[in-house]
Amino acid sequence: MQQVAISQKSVALSYIKLLRPEQWAKNLFIFIPLFFEGHFFELSLLLKLGAAFVSFSLVCSAIYVLNDYRDIEADRAHPKKRERPLASGEVSKGAGLAMMSLLAVAGLGIGLLLNVWFFTILLTYVAINIGYSFGLKHIGILDILLIASGFLLRTVSGGIVADVPVSQWLIIMIFLLALFLAIAKRRDDVVLGADSGLLIRKSVRNYNLEFINACMTMIAGIIVVAYLMYTISDEVVMRLGDYLVYTSVFVIAGLMRYLQITLVEKNSGSPTKLLYKDSFIQITLVGWILSFFWLIYLG
Repeated sequence: MQQVAISQKSVALSYIKLLRPEQWAKNLFIFIPLFFEGHFFELSLLLKLGAAFVSFSLVCSAIYVLNDYRDIEADRAHPKKRERPLASGEVSKGAGLAMMSLLAVAGLGIGLLLNVWFFTILLTYVAINIGYSFGLKHIGILDILLIASGFLLRTVSGGIVADVPVSQWLIIMIFLLALFLAIAKRRDDVVLGADSGLLIRKSVRNYNLEFINACMTMIAGIIVVAYLMYTISDEVVMRLGDYLVYTSVFVIAGLMRYLQITLVEKNSGSPTKLLYKDSFIQITLVGWILSFFWLIYLG
Protein backbone atom coordinates (compact mmCIF):
# COMPACT_ATOMS: atom_id res chain seq x y z
CA MET A 1 0.00 0.00 0.00
CA GLN A 2 2.83 2.36 0.90
CA GLN A 3 4.63 1.56 -2.37
CA VAL A 4 1.48 2.41 -4.34
CA ALA A 5 1.19 5.75 -2.54
CA ILE A 6 4.85 6.51 -3.26
CA SER A 7 4.35 5.57 -6.91
CA GLN A 8 1.29 7.82 -7.22
CA LYS A 9 3.19 10.67 -5.62
CA SER A 10 6.06 10.17 -8.06
CA VAL A 11 3.67 10.26 -11.03
CA ALA A 12 2.02 13.43 -9.71
CA LEU A 13 5.41 15.10 -9.29
CA SER A 14 6.32 14.15 -12.86
CA TYR A 15 3.19 15.85 -14.18
CA ILE A 16 3.86 18.94 -12.08
CA LYS A 17 7.44 18.98 -13.36
CA LEU A 18 6.08 18.78 -16.91
CA LEU A 19 4.21 22.07 -16.34
CA ARG A 20 7.43 23.84 -15.27
CA PRO A 21 5.70 25.96 -12.60
CA GLU A 22 9.03 27.60 -11.72
CA GLN A 23 8.82 29.36 -15.10
CA TRP A 24 5.53 31.01 -14.17
CA ALA A 25 7.57 33.77 -12.50
CA LYS A 26 8.00 35.22 -16.01
CA ASN A 27 4.27 35.94 -16.08
CA LEU A 28 4.67 38.42 -13.21
CA PHE A 29 5.54 40.88 -15.98
CA ILE A 30 1.77 41.16 -16.38
CA PHE A 31 1.65 43.19 -13.14
CA ILE A 32 4.36 45.68 -14.18
CA PRO A 33 2.15 48.32 -15.89
CA LEU A 34 -0.21 48.47 -12.90
CA PHE A 35 2.70 48.89 -10.48
CA PHE A 36 4.30 51.74 -12.45
CA GLU A 37 1.01 53.58 -12.90
CA GLY A 38 0.50 53.74 -9.13
CA HIS A 39 -2.63 51.56 -8.92
CA PHE A 40 -1.09 48.42 -7.47
CA PHE A 41 -3.36 48.35 -4.43
CA GLU A 42 -6.66 48.50 -6.29
CA LEU A 43 -8.17 45.12 -5.45
CA SER A 44 -10.45 44.86 -8.48
CA LEU A 45 -7.52 45.38 -10.85
CA LEU A 46 -5.31 42.96 -8.95
CA LEU A 47 -8.00 40.27 -9.21
CA LYS A 48 -8.24 40.81 -12.97
CA LEU A 49 -4.47 40.60 -13.34
CA GLY A 50 -4.44 37.51 -11.11
CA ALA A 51 -6.83 35.82 -13.54
CA ALA A 52 -4.62 36.97 -16.44
CA PHE A 53 -1.58 35.51 -14.66
CA VAL A 54 -3.33 32.13 -14.29
CA SER A 55 -4.45 32.23 -17.93
CA PHE A 56 -0.97 33.05 -19.24
CA SER A 57 0.63 30.44 -16.96
CA LEU A 58 -1.62 27.66 -18.24
CA VAL A 59 -0.97 28.62 -21.86
CA CYS A 60 2.79 28.84 -21.21
CA SER A 61 2.77 25.37 -19.64
CA ALA A 62 0.96 24.04 -22.71
CA ILE A 63 3.72 25.52 -24.89
CA TYR A 64 6.40 23.98 -22.66
CA VAL A 65 4.78 20.56 -23.09
CA LEU A 66 4.70 21.06 -26.87
CA ASN A 67 8.38 22.02 -26.90
CA ASP A 68 9.28 19.00 -24.78
CA TYR A 69 7.29 16.73 -27.09
CA ARG A 70 9.03 18.13 -30.17
CA ASP A 71 12.49 17.99 -28.55
CA ILE A 72 12.34 14.54 -26.93
CA GLU A 73 15.28 13.12 -28.88
CA ALA A 74 17.40 16.26 -28.57
CA ASP A 75 16.65 16.51 -24.84
CA ARG A 76 17.79 12.92 -24.30
CA ALA A 77 21.22 13.94 -25.55
CA HIS A 78 21.29 17.00 -23.28
CA PRO A 79 23.08 16.55 -19.90
CA LYS A 80 20.32 18.40 -18.00
CA LYS A 81 17.21 18.26 -20.18
CA ARG A 82 17.27 14.47 -20.42
CA GLU A 83 15.70 14.44 -16.93
CA ARG A 84 12.53 16.14 -18.21
CA PRO A 85 9.42 13.94 -17.83
CA LEU A 86 8.84 13.26 -21.55
CA ALA A 87 12.52 12.75 -22.40
CA SER A 88 13.06 10.43 -19.43
CA GLY A 89 9.84 8.49 -20.06
CA GLU A 90 8.28 9.41 -16.72
CA VAL A 91 5.28 10.76 -18.67
CA SER A 92 4.13 9.08 -21.90
CA LYS A 93 3.79 11.02 -25.15
CA GLY A 94 0.01 10.50 -25.21
CA ALA A 95 -0.42 11.74 -21.66
CA GLY A 96 1.76 14.74 -22.47
CA LEU A 97 -0.36 15.69 -25.49
CA ALA A 98 -3.56 15.29 -23.46
CA MET A 99 -2.14 17.52 -20.73
CA MET A 100 -1.09 20.09 -23.33
CA SER A 101 -4.61 20.21 -24.79
CA LEU A 102 -6.27 20.64 -21.38
CA LEU A 103 -3.88 23.43 -20.40
CA ALA A 104 -4.35 25.28 -23.69
CA VAL A 105 -8.15 25.08 -23.58
CA ALA A 106 -8.29 26.18 -19.93
CA GLY A 107 -5.84 29.05 -20.38
CA LEU A 108 -7.42 30.38 -23.57
CA GLY A 109 -10.90 29.97 -22.09
CA ILE A 110 -10.03 32.11 -19.07
CA GLY A 111 -8.41 34.66 -21.38
CA LEU A 112 -11.51 34.91 -23.58
CA LEU A 113 -13.76 35.44 -20.56
CA LEU A 114 -11.41 38.07 -19.19
CA ASN A 115 -10.86 40.38 -22.16
CA VAL A 116 -11.09 39.90 -25.92
CA TRP A 117 -7.89 41.88 -26.55
CA PHE A 118 -6.06 39.91 -23.89
CA PHE A 119 -7.30 36.76 -25.63
CA THR A 120 -5.90 38.11 -28.91
CA ILE A 121 -2.49 38.58 -27.30
CA LEU A 122 -2.65 35.04 -25.93
CA LEU A 123 -3.37 33.72 -29.43
CA THR A 124 -0.45 35.77 -30.77
CA TYR A 125 1.81 34.31 -28.10
CA VAL A 126 0.64 30.79 -28.96
CA ALA A 127 1.16 31.37 -32.69
CA ILE A 128 4.69 32.72 -32.16
CA ASN A 129 5.64 29.81 -29.94
CA ILE A 130 4.17 27.18 -32.25
CA GLY A 131 6.26 28.70 -35.03
CA TYR A 132 9.23 28.73 -32.65
CA SER A 133 8.74 25.07 -31.76
CA PHE A 134 8.27 23.96 -35.37
CA GLY A 135 11.43 25.49 -36.78
CA LEU A 136 11.89 29.21 -36.10
CA LYS A 137 14.04 28.40 -33.07
CA HIS A 138 16.68 27.02 -35.45
CA ILE A 139 17.20 30.44 -37.09
CA GLY A 140 19.98 32.35 -35.36
CA ILE A 141 19.14 35.79 -33.87
CA LEU A 142 15.45 35.33 -34.79
CA ASP A 143 15.15 32.71 -32.02
CA ILE A 144 16.42 35.24 -29.47
CA LEU A 145 14.09 37.98 -30.72
CA LEU A 146 11.09 35.66 -30.49
CA ILE A 147 11.94 34.75 -26.88
CA ALA A 148 12.20 38.45 -26.00
CA SER A 149 8.85 39.17 -27.68
CA GLY A 150 7.12 36.92 -25.14
CA PHE A 151 8.00 39.29 -22.30
CA LEU A 152 6.71 42.26 -24.29
CA LEU A 153 3.40 40.49 -24.89
CA ARG A 154 3.07 39.74 -21.18
CA THR A 155 3.68 43.37 -20.25
CA VAL A 156 1.32 44.80 -22.87
CA SER A 157 -1.38 42.30 -21.91
CA GLY A 158 -1.16 43.47 -18.29
CA GLY A 159 -1.76 47.04 -19.40
CA ILE A 160 -4.77 45.95 -21.46
CA VAL A 161 -6.40 43.94 -18.67
CA ALA A 162 -5.84 46.67 -16.06
CA ASP A 163 -6.74 49.41 -18.58
CA VAL A 164 -3.59 51.42 -17.81
CA PRO A 165 -1.13 52.87 -20.35
CA VAL A 166 2.17 51.15 -21.11
CA SER A 167 4.82 53.79 -21.76
CA GLN A 168 7.33 53.58 -24.60
CA TRP A 169 10.14 53.64 -22.06
CA LEU A 170 8.69 50.60 -20.30
CA ILE A 171 8.40 48.72 -23.59
CA ILE A 172 12.01 49.56 -24.49
CA MET A 173 13.37 48.50 -21.09
CA ILE A 174 11.40 45.25 -21.01
CA PHE A 175 12.51 44.31 -24.51
CA LEU A 176 16.19 45.06 -23.80
CA LEU A 177 16.15 43.11 -20.53
CA ALA A 178 14.40 40.16 -22.18
CA LEU A 179 16.89 40.24 -25.05
CA PHE A 180 19.80 40.22 -22.58
CA LEU A 181 18.41 37.20 -20.71
CA ALA A 182 17.65 35.34 -23.95
CA ILE A 183 21.23 35.84 -25.16
CA ALA A 184 22.56 34.63 -21.80
CA LYS A 185 20.40 31.52 -22.05
CA ARG A 186 21.65 30.81 -25.56
CA ARG A 187 25.21 31.19 -24.28
CA ASP A 188 24.57 28.30 -21.94
CA ASP A 189 23.65 26.12 -24.94
CA VAL A 190 26.86 27.12 -26.71
CA VAL A 191 28.96 26.25 -23.64
CA LEU A 192 27.21 22.88 -23.16
CA GLY A 193 27.68 22.09 -26.85
CA ALA A 194 31.37 22.90 -26.66
CA ASP A 195 31.88 20.82 -23.51
CA SER A 196 29.91 17.77 -24.66
CA GLY A 197 30.74 17.88 -28.36
CA LEU A 198 27.02 17.55 -29.13
CA LEU A 199 24.81 19.92 -31.10
CA ILE A 200 22.42 20.97 -28.32
CA ARG A 201 20.32 23.14 -30.64
CA LYS A 202 20.53 23.67 -34.40
CA SER A 203 20.56 27.43 -33.85
CA VAL A 204 23.79 27.05 -31.84
CA ARG A 205 25.62 26.62 -35.14
CA ASN A 206 24.95 30.30 -35.74
CA TYR A 207 26.70 31.37 -32.53
CA ASN A 208 30.03 31.14 -30.79
CA LEU A 209 31.21 32.39 -27.41
CA GLU A 210 32.95 35.45 -28.85
CA PHE A 211 29.76 36.60 -30.59
CA ILE A 212 27.51 35.83 -27.60
CA ASN A 213 29.81 37.57 -25.12
CA ALA A 214 30.00 40.65 -27.37
CA CYS A 215 26.20 40.75 -27.68
CA MET A 216 25.69 40.41 -23.93
CA THR A 217 28.16 43.21 -23.21
CA MET A 218 26.60 45.43 -25.88
CA ILE A 219 23.01 44.90 -24.68
CA ALA A 220 24.04 45.40 -21.03
CA GLY A 221 25.58 48.76 -21.96
CA ILE A 222 22.48 49.79 -23.92
CA ILE A 223 20.27 48.84 -20.96
CA VAL A 224 22.24 51.07 -18.59
CA VAL A 225 22.20 54.04 -20.99
CA ALA A 226 18.48 53.60 -21.77
CA TYR A 227 17.65 53.32 -18.08
CA LEU A 228 19.60 56.47 -17.23
CA MET A 229 17.81 58.35 -20.05
CA TYR A 230 14.50 57.08 -18.69
CA THR A 231 15.21 58.26 -15.14
CA ILE A 232 16.10 61.80 -16.25
CA SER A 233 13.39 62.18 -18.92
CA ASP A 234 11.07 65.17 -18.39
CA GLU A 235 7.95 63.00 -18.07
CA VAL A 236 9.45 60.82 -15.35
CA VAL A 237 11.06 63.68 -13.42
CA MET A 238 7.73 65.54 -13.34
CA ARG A 239 5.92 62.48 -12.03
CA LEU A 240 8.49 60.88 -9.69
CA GLY A 241 11.04 63.60 -8.96
CA ASP A 242 14.80 63.82 -9.35
CA TYR A 243 15.74 60.87 -7.18
CA LEU A 244 14.87 58.06 -9.59
CA VAL A 245 18.30 58.26 -11.21
CA TYR A 246 19.83 56.78 -8.05
CA THR A 247 17.94 53.51 -8.63
CA SER A 248 20.35 52.92 -11.53
CA VAL A 249 22.78 51.59 -8.91
CA PHE A 250 20.59 48.50 -8.53
CA VAL A 251 20.31 48.05 -12.30
CA ILE A 252 24.06 48.31 -12.84
CA ALA A 253 24.85 46.02 -9.89
CA GLY A 254 22.32 43.41 -11.06
CA LEU A 255 23.67 43.38 -14.61
CA MET A 256 27.27 43.18 -13.39
CA ARG A 257 26.37 40.24 -11.15
CA TYR A 258 24.64 38.43 -14.01
CA LEU A 259 27.68 38.99 -16.24
CA GLN A 260 29.91 37.72 -13.44
CA ILE A 261 27.82 34.56 -13.10
CA THR A 262 27.85 34.04 -16.86
CA LEU A 263 31.37 35.02 -17.88
CA VAL A 264 33.42 34.31 -14.74
CA GLU A 265 31.57 31.52 -12.93
CA LYS A 266 30.25 30.07 -16.24
CA ASN A 267 27.03 29.13 -14.55
CA SER A 268 24.31 31.03 -16.41
CA GLY A 269 21.65 28.40 -17.21
CA SER A 270 18.03 29.42 -16.78
CA PRO A 271 17.54 33.10 -15.77
CA THR A 272 14.48 32.05 -13.73
CA LYS A 273 16.50 29.54 -11.70
CA LEU A 274 19.19 32.15 -11.10
CA LEU A 275 16.54 34.48 -9.73
CA TYR A 276 15.48 31.79 -7.25
CA LYS A 277 18.96 30.94 -5.98
CA ASP A 278 21.30 33.94 -6.30
CA SER A 279 21.05 36.14 -3.20
CA PHE A 280 22.94 39.08 -4.75
CA ILE A 281 20.49 39.37 -7.65
CA GLN A 282 17.58 38.95 -5.25
CA ILE A 283 18.87 41.82 -3.08
CA THR A 284 19.35 44.16 -6.05
CA LEU A 285 15.89 43.30 -7.39
CA VAL A 286 14.21 43.87 -4.02
CA GLY A 287 16.12 47.11 -3.53
CA TRP A 288 15.06 48.35 -6.97
CA ILE A 289 11.39 47.45 -6.36
CA LEU A 290 11.36 49.09 -2.91
CA SER A 291 12.92 52.24 -4.34
CA PHE A 292 10.19 52.52 -6.94
CA PHE A 293 7.56 51.69 -4.37
CA TRP A 294 8.76 54.52 -2.17
CA LEU A 295 8.84 57.04 -5.01
CA ILE A 296 5.49 56.06 -6.55
CA TYR A 297 3.40 55.32 -3.48
CA LEU A 298 5.06 57.09 -0.56
CA GLY A 299 7.13 59.86 -2.12
